[in-house]
Amino acid sequence: MGKRVFLIGFMGSGKTTIGKLLAERLGWKFIDIDEIIEKKEGMKISDIFKYKGEPYFRKLEKKTLKELIDKNKNTVVATGGGLGADPEALELMKENGFVIWLDVDFEEFKRRCSKDGNRPLLRLGEEELRDLFDKRNLVYRQAHLRINASESYENILKSIMESLPWRE
Repeated sequence: MGKRVFLIGFMGSGKTTIGKLLAERLGWKFIDIDEIIEKKEGMKISDIFKYKGEPYFRKLEKKTLKELIDKNKNTVVATGGGLGADPEALELMKENGFVIWLDVDFEEFKRRCSKDGNRPLLRLGEEELRDLFDKRNLVYRQAHLRINASESYENILKSIMESLPWRE
């Protein structure tokens, strides 16, 4: 049976960067769900939000996750910040792989993402963004493993490798 690692966490937590490095270290395939959606839709996530709406995007995320699970094994998957905060999607990931929450504090998130104009949720005010951050963290904490994503990449990868349930 194949294995999967799902990386969840808020915007700017390093899911894509760590995902690529982890997949390379494991000799596995790397998949970024946001990239798959952008290819399928032929537009950036920010444009999907703008022209088709967030509910459309959230349905597409779950559908893509289910398709990915059906077709891929020995894979590291980077999810969008909202997908890992969806309780149904999180349960699906936990049933089909090992889920790792890359946790950053709110100030670190702001520092990493403040100049990124491609993140539609950054248009929210600070109070709304803080509320979203706190609500999502309540779901993220149900992951199999929580990693402080403010550490160096090497320390993050070392912690993950030592925690994988199937490591030898």
